[in-house]
Amino acid sequence: MSFSSLGLQAELLNILDASGYETPTPIQQAAIPSVLVSDDVMAGAQTGTGKTAAFALPLIQRIITSKKANREIRVLVLTPTRELAQQVHQSFERYSENLQLNTVVAYGGASINPQLSALNKGCDILVATPGRLLELVIKELIDLSNLETLVLDEADRTLDMGFITDINRILKRLPDSIQTLFFSATFNDDVFALSKTMLNQPKLIEVSQRNATAAKIEQRFYEVDNSRKAALTAFLIGANNWHQVLIFTRTKQTVDDLAKELKKDGISAAAVHGDKSQGARDRGLEDFKAGNVRVLVATDVAARGLDIEQLQYVINYELPYNAEDYIHRIGRTGRAGNTGLAISLVSHKEKYLLADVEKLTSEHFLLQWQEGFEPNPDAVEPAKNNKRKPSKKNLRAQALGQKSSKIARSSGSRRR
Repeated sequence: MSFSSLGLQAELLNILDASGYETPTPIQQAAIPSVLVSDDVMAGAQTGTGKTAAFALPLIQRIITSKKANREIRVLVLTPTRELAQQVHQSFERYSENLQLNTVVAYGGASINPQLSALNKGCDILVATPGRLLELVIKELIDLSNLETLVLDEADRTLDMGFITDINRILKRLPDSIQTLFFSATFNDDVFALSKTMLNQPKLIEVSQRNATAAKIEQRFYEVDNSRKAALTAFLIGANNWHQVLIFTRTKQTVDDLAKELKKDGISAAAVHGDKSQGARDRGLEDFKAGNVRVLVATDVAARGLDIEQLQYVINYELPYNAEDYIHRIGRTGRAGNTGLAISLVSHKEKYLLADVEKLTSEHFLLQWQEGFEPNPDAVEPAKNNKRKPSKKNLRAQALGQKSSKIARSSGSRRR
């Protein structure tokens, strides 16, 4: 099947050809025709399979074929993180090159003035994070009355990060009749519940087993004492001469600590997390993409905003509290049909998190030992007390610097 058979026009076909796109991926084959005819769509596919192009290409075509005299926001794409907003914005610009479309990106953590300046020049497509969009809407700095399509990109992560209140407030300010698209690599119960309130007879598209990992990603799991994780990480990178290694941790403090330890071992590393300024985060990502540093250590804030086609190595320094995040983390490698290696370091206390991953993916993973880093069989876990164990949801919220779910409900959602 070719892109031309999906109903895309010559202008877009020429752009795709110049970009080296030859045949559409399964998600593109299934979604593009439905988006073109204005169907509501709920689409799930593994990361690295071309989901952004699956909605960007048909939406661009619909705009250029019904061009209006005044520039107005006709497509709104909501993303959970700044990095993903930048990535989606760049994709829209690439696919609409020389087509006289204006795409603007707006996100928090950066000055609003340049974003307002870009919006005031006219905007056909707006890519935004929920917090910044809500600010623009409440202050009446943008007009969404002519919106035609809303895209919720990485819908599960948007809800998981506590943006449901912002989403509901935004929805009240949108036209009653618009096309709504949900795209994500994983779908959980919360996403399906929201879809029933937002989508009208949606076409459900799932091109692989739900919540599955990419077939070309080799997954290895090493059991190791928590105190020896940093040493094992440095050993694996150095002994195998790996470059461009993306490492995920659960907390911001661990990001900084691990980056420092790797530097002490002679391995250049950049640290990226939510407490870093936008400029620092951008520099870290660019240095990593350019190969100026061997390792990027990050929290899940970067899990869905980093797209390096040739990235080969991902290390889960700590397993995530949310099993769906495991799929998104390792999906940073093995993109566009390439092979990849995902390594997870599992301490004894994290085995319950591994069980969650196995349940979600319907796979069974064997724990192995690395010679010289075998876990200590005499290690004793701290005695349990009678206090109620925090939920994984609250543990994950604390790791990301958020409030617990109970407090968050009373004080409002976290802005990004």
